[in-house]
Amino acid sequence: MFNKCITFLLFLFVFTTQGNSQTLNDLKEINEVWGKFHQAFETLDYSLMAEIHSKKLIRISGGKRITDYKNYIDNYKVRFQKAKENKNTNDIALRFFERINNDSIASERGIYKLIANKGKQNERIYYGQFHVILAKENGKWKILMDYDSDEANTIGERDFADAYGLNNLDAFMKK
Repeated sequence: MFNKCITFLLFLFVFTTQGNSQTLNDLKEINEVWGKFHQAFETLDYSLMAEIHSKKLIRISGGKRITDYKNYIDNYKVRFQKAKENKNTNDIALRFFERINNDSIASERGIYKLIANKGKQNERIYYGQFHVILAKENGKWKILMDYDSDEANTIGERDFADAYGLNNLDAFMKK
């Protein structure tokens, strides 16, 4: 009886902790969301932004305003259209200092670097810190909450360089 009890407890422990732990596969799937995010900025395609965000989105901009999915996507539609008309470009890169997930929800924190009009005379570089919550909806990862801030202009290249690259997944796997 004692051996059966120990076996059952061991079985329960192994399978319940595995079901709630971070997996390399989940990080790779989440990276597909970031790939589309990057592509949306590069191609100025707001429909990609619409695709990767949950319709239940909560968007918080630097502690100054909160918007919903419709307003957020509509703003990108206008922003990207103006950029196209003015022949402006956007290049965005993400680096991470925290990536936590289970099989249905993820928290990702890091630094972004946005270069507007890269290589042109009017090039501008912006940095900020972000915190994104993703959730699986119908088997696909979607951005549910997105908060970013430049932290009163204190985020810069050093912060960006100190964080981990998108594909440095081993840094976030529990050993």
